[in-house]
Amino acid sequence: MVRVGLTRERLTRAGAELADEVGFEQVTVSELARRFEVKVASLYSHVRNSDDLKTRIALLALEELADRGSAALAGRAGKDALTALADVYRDYAREHPGRYAAAQYRLSPEAAAASAGGRHNAMTRAILRGYDLTEPDQTHAVRLLGSVFHGYVSLELAGGFSHSAPDSQESWTRILDALDSLLRNWPAA
Repeated sequence: MVRVGLTRERLTRAGAELADEVGFEQVTVSELARRFEVKVASLYSHVRNSDDLKTRIALLALEELADRGSAALAGRAGKDALTALADVYRDYAREHPGRYAAAQYRLSPEAAAASAGGRHNAMTRAILRGYDLTEPDQTHAVRLLGSVFHGYVSLELAGGFSHSAPDSQESWTRILDALDSLLRNWPAA
């Protein structure tokens, strides 16, 4: 009997969709097998285990985010570039909450080196060159931006800003204004 056309790529994409539906932590090989109405054993020729599946979903999410970031940054600099990249992360998290969570998954050193994580770092550093930051301040700023983007998005997704005024979009805009100001006036060591 011919199976449902299972491939690593198809299983990864289905796992990413499942993560968006039920949460990244709930993704398992068993749940994916139920979705395809196949036995779990039939998936093991494509993925080793749930950790392998989650790693593949994380790599997919990082790649999707990097592609969106590259497209959004084209032709932009300074505050426009900062805002464009920040909005990419926020919009992606809203559209794909499970995949966004997957992008935070701890990867092995080998998987991390082969991931689009380097593209994320390069995009952020390209933005920071417009602010004339040099090392080690550039690394400090990369960490600051990542922390603010991820922290805000995570709190917003959890409903942390839904019960009070002002609207979270207004806060987001003001935070990006403040980050731009900070980057233009980075404190001396």
